[in-house]
Amino acid sequence: MEKLQKAIADARKSRKAHTGAGKKASPSRARSTAPDDSDVWAALQPITPDARHMTRNRIVSHKADTASSAFDVLRTKVLQQMQQNGWKRLMVTSPMPNCGKTTLAANLAYGIARQGAKSAVLMELDLRKPNLANVLGEKPKHDIRDVLTGHVPFQDQALRIGKTVAVSMATRSSVDPTRYLTSDESNAKLAEIEGTYAPDLMIFDMPPLLVNDDARSFLPNTDCVLLVARAESTTSKQIDVCEREIAEQSNVVGVVLNHCKFADENQGYGYGKY
Repeated sequence: MEKLQKAIADARKSRKAHTGAGKKASPSRARSTAPDDSDVWAALQPITPDARHMTRNRIVSHKADTASSAFDVLRTKVLQQMQQNGWKRLMVTSPMPNCGKTTLAANLAYGIARQGAKSAVLMELDLRKPNLANVLGEKPKHDIRDVLTGHVPFQDQALRIGKTVAVSMATRSSVDPTRYLTSDESNAKLAEIEGTYAPDLMIFDMPPLLVNDDARSFLPNTDCVLLVARAESTTSKQIDVCEREIAEQSNVVGVVLNHCKFADENQGYGYGKY
């Protein structure tokens, strides 16, 4: 783990030297804040968390206690940095599978909902191996691809956490998801959702960056990326490759080191800012 932490520190220095302050958000995606309890949010079907299921799947941010503190810190740091840079679209990915990116994205969404001051839309775009419905214990009536292709309105497919956090999930896997991720129709639907709900941020749970081209193809649609690494599994070379590829089309908002061996067993995440 020491090698991995050193790699993160070295990458931070290299990024500052070569990329400066980073890219700013597109003018067409300027920040906006949604009403606290508007009709469009209230129309979404609410999720009622099952405490036992949430605990089994390590979703701890639905309530405030010591287990959620690491995610609360992550939530605040990410929101602050995105606001400072005018960023709105956040990709959550990892170098390789089994790093905990979906669990992290779900905890981030629940943490924002619990805070209540911000609005967010979480969209599951890991379409080859979707797992968010299993993690949350909720299954929508329609698949997220039905929204991206215009067959089902977003308000009939998405579920709601709290008052102003929406979650759009996949119900089945896809063998060719890139066609959904790169189509003009999908991009138009994302822009429509963003315009209607005006969330403070949109979170995209994406496939691992080094496994296929799905996440790479979607990078131009993002403002920043949160990279999730796994201690004693993710290599420093993998982090370095991911950082370089992300920097070509977006910004690295931070690296989360998962499965760290902290003294406090509840603190399983470490956060490194680039």
